[in-house]
Amino acid sequence: MSDQSMNVLDHLDELRKRIMIVLAAFIVFFILVFVFVREIYEWFTKDLDMTLAVLGPLDIIMIYFTLAAVLALALTVPVLIFQIWLFVKPALTLKEQKATIIYIPASFLLFAGGLAFGYFVVLPIVLSFLLELGSGTFETMFTADKYFQFVLRMTIPFSILFEMPLVVMFLTSIGIITPEGMRKNRKYAYFALIVVSVLISPPDFISDVLVIIPLLLLYEISISLAKIVFRRKLKKQKEILGDE
Repeated sequence: MSDQSMNVLDHLDELRKRIMIVLAAFIVFFILVFVFVREIYEWFTKDLDMTLAVLGPLDIIMIYFTLAAVLALALTVPVLIFQIWLFVKPALTLKEQKATIIYIPASFLLFAGGLAFGYFVVLPIVLSFLLELGSGTFETMFTADKYFQFVLRMTIPFSILFEMPLVVMFLTSIGIITPEGMRKNRKYAYFALIVVSVLISPPDFISDVLVIIPLLLLYEISISLAKIVFRRKLKKQKEILGDE
């Protein structure tokens, strides 16, 4: 067998190892969460003024399984990011390893921050608006399945959007975008973020502002971080040229 084939096999074996670790972490977190799933369910629904309904006996276990799976997946995110970093680590220089290791806790904090913003800020606003919209016209009764689908729709998009600064830093480091390009295209980026904000928030001014402002701030933070990465990249290129 050729050295190239052995190298490919080694990479595949390493990838399989990382995937197995992530799956094992997910299963462990799933079991731990499921042990306390009833208490977690009660915490998520404690502020509701109604009891959630189910349409069949199997819905109860499916809701518990879904809730445990989503929370386990969220807890697995830092493990996943760390395993990805360990997989690409051999291809990085020592400086690059030190520079990229900070991405792991930062990515998890941004992910958790997005979830918290969606759950504690956006969700109450949207839910209150929708209940007021149907007040006096409809008899409001939520099924547990529909309610948790609604919660996921109000939180998961923000956990992804809050990763913007890290994505921008990565794209800057590999030369796809530049801080100058982000500044020049700021008005288009603002327009896109405002459209997203309006689509996921209730159609009233205050709700729109509460969602728009954090996303615009994230974009500006992303530009500042991109400047730092870009300057380091230029400095490194000058050092390489100087050595030659």
